[in-house]
Amino acid sequence: MRLPDILSTHDPLLATELTQAIDNKTKPLGSLGALETLAKQIGLIQQTTRVALHKPAILVFAADHGVVAEGISAYPQSVTWQMVENFLSKGAAINVFARQNGCALQIIDAGVNHDFGKRAALMDCKVGRGTANFAQQPAMSWAECAAALAHGMRIVGNLEGNVIGFGEMGIGNTTAAAALMHKLTGLPVADCVGAGTGLSPEGVLHKQNVIEAAVALHGEMSEPLDILATFGGFEIAMIAGAMLKAAERRMVLLIDGFIVSSALLVAARLQPAILDYCVFSHCSDEAGHARMLDHFQAKPLLNLGLRLGEGTGCALALPLLHAAVNFLGEMATFQSARVSGQSA
Repeated sequence: MRLPDILSTHDPLLATELTQAIDNKTKPLGSLGALETLAKQIGLIQQTTRVALHKPAILVFAADHGVVAEGISAYPQSVTWQMVENFLSKGAAINVFARQNGCALQIIDAGVNHDFGKRAALMDCKVGRGTANFAQQPAMSWAECAAALAHGMRIVGNLEGNVIGFGEMGIGNTTAAAALMHKLTGLPVADCVGAGTGLSPEGVLHKQNVIEAAVALHGEMSEPLDILATFGGFEIAMIAGAMLKAAERRMVLLIDGFIVSSALLVAARLQPAILDYCVFSHCSDEAGHARMLDHFQAKPLLNLGLRLGEGTGCALALPLLHAAVNFLGEMATFQSARVSGQSA
């Protein structure tokens, strides 16, 4: 399987042009703060000073995890398919936020342990009915992992827009994400685990113990795809593939919370330049996410104490992308303001 090659957005000449265009707006230098940094980043991604956003979309990938058999979640596995039904009936938070911000929303069955039948609003990319229990064996075979990556790349290859956000749903996926974080950052497991859907302190400690035992069981490994196949989930692998393809297409990547960021850990190990294309929408309240953002040296746009997933942070951050693009394209420059004043 060929993975996308991602080029850095580094372009000193264009960067200077963008800085000059931003600094020449009718405002004190730097007074729009993070919006100025964001406008420059989007310009470098799109290779122009005339930036534009069109047809933003959020992809929500759902899958189940065999590791729930270890008692690592406060909710039963059946909640995964029940939440997918909620997405399809347009009753979830991501439906509300995507709708209010004019963002297309696509729900993908990456590997839910449920038969939905044929549903017009659900993209069927089911690799399996949930991963295996990584506390006992690798979560995925190499073939399953490759299939999930390929699905993600194919989905993004068919999109028309230039902005993409990533969301997820899967009971047990904070455990998979914490294991990936530990293996890909080298941070202690205790620094990677959190309460997920609402575990007690004792539950968090149990989750930590499960991950530590699984890491010892599977032994040393350093290749990112080996780590992904051993500890990841179908939705996490599919997101990683989707991210790689989106960056290859020079799209703006809106990164959601803890689980989506764990997929980015994999993608960034495979293609480090992908980080040039990433806008980190928010800092999740899940314990390990702030440390993950530090690993990326990322500054999130929002910090609202969210820990829902679903891509909700992406939808809430989208208006800030529009603000960055619109001020760069529409705000008067000192020169145009002087000309207008003279003509008046």
